Amino acid sequence: MTDDEKATGRIEAFSDGVFAIAITLLVLELKVPARDEAATGAELLALLGRAWPSYAAYLVSFAMILIMWVNHHRLFTLITRSDGRFLFLNGFLLLVVSTVPFPTSLLAEFLEQPSATVAMAIYAGLHVVLALAFNGLWRYAAYKRRLLGRAVTERQISVVNRAFLIGPMLYLLAFLLAFVNVFASFGLCAALAIFFAITSVE
Repeated sequence: MTDDEKATGRIEAFSDGVFAIAITLLVLELKVPARDEAATGAELLALLGRAWPSYAAYLVSFAMILIMWVNHHRLFTLITRSDGRFLFLNGFLLLVVSTVPFPTSLLAEFLEQPSATVAMAIYAGLHVVLALAFNGLWRYAAYKRRLLGRAVTERQISVVNRAFLIGPMLYLLAFLLAFVNVFASFGLCAALAIFFAITSVE
């Protein structure tokens, strides 16, 4: 290991903290109805029901961050070294992750409003940036095996390369769909969260 390369332990620990904070901040956007708005149980249930965009956006964003964290952890079973550029690429990924609560709140607030297209485009656009940031992190580390462990095989590299091509393209489709049908765009984001959750378990 050269002088400008460092073990990845501190990167992983710091990244875990950012992922944990981002995923925790999501729940703060789930608001409890005011007592004076719900005099009866039926009124409370109605208010909770009308808040479904908040629950839906929360679940999809939670799943997205969780999947990103799982994949980030798995990458670091292949990546055993770091350098200055890698630190900044990882920092950019964490910058984007830390912004997830904002577009989630924006989407929850405007999903049923005339301005939903803008909110959905911002939300789906964030997915695109996240996917690209993750790709950039991996491809920098994997280029000519720059930061990979000696035991990592070419087959493992190829598998990750192929898997990481899917996200940016499909999230770009979700972004474009936002200008055609907001609910189709959100549905695709939700479907991708489910798909990536299933494939992450394998």
